[in-house]
Amino acid sequence: MLHAITAVVRRAPEWVRHDLMAKDAGTRERAEDALAAMIAAALQAQP
Repeated sequence: MLHAITAVVRRAPEWVRHDLMAKDAGTRERAEDALAAMIAAALQAQP
């Protein structure tokens, strides 16, 4: 499980990485939601 999460974070798009550091709360929240969705999809895809 940890490997799957790490893999998602490593291949997160640049815009997600950038927006996670944004000062604007709305921008950060969108990036957090996108990353959470990517992690959830990766975990569901695991056998």
